[in-house]
Amino acid sequence: MPFTLPALPYPENALEPSIDALTMNIHRTKHHQAYVDNLNKALEGHADLQSKSIEEICASVATMPDAIKAAVRNNGGGHYNHSMFWMWMAPAGQGGEPSAALTASINKSFGSMDEFKAKLADAGMKRFGSGWSWLIQKHDGALQIISTPNQDNPLMNGLVETLGTPLLGVDVWEHAYYLKYQNRRADYLKSWWSVVNWNEVNKRFKASI
Repeated sequence: MPFTLPALPYPENALEPSIDALTMNIHRTKHHQAYVDNLNKALEGHADLQSKSIEEICASVATMPDAIKAAVRNNGGGHYNHSMFWMWMAPAGQGGEPSAALTASINKSFGSMDEFKAKLADAGMKRFGSGWSWLIQKHDGALQIISTPNQDNPLMNGLVETLGTPLLGVDVWEHAYYLKYQNRRADYLKSWWSVVNWNEVNKRFKASI
């Protein structure tokens, strides 16, 4: 099968107390694994698609055969989003800080780092039901915060209105936080900032420019 569940770059309990070990285990080995399994199943018999990267899969899902489009959209998006989500987090104190270049770009786009954090969290709070909140760099170089439903992401040309390179994303599906925070999505989003892996965000920002 072309796609597999990636290993975590840290132990399952490494993000506590922000994200508990049981949530990490269920989120990755049950939910993410299901996206991988269902994506592979949807791509059976499509050798041309099986050879694509997950980024290419997401970018081209709008033009895929109708019989598999929904399955690839949901599960390909789920696989990409979660693969990145694990990398966008690190144990508290080990994720570094925003680079000077990224900080300058954030300040220019949103006014300040605090305003940026507030707006990314607000996008997550206003996402009705399940979805994601993103910091993206659009193709013209501008930074923007967007929210997408379900497992959609900013790579999905023809399906997502605002496209760009995802620099940072936060999962606001209930399975990402419910065991610890129940209905308190705001508390989850506030605590999540302590485990953001800015080193990974800096790397993606540098590559995107």
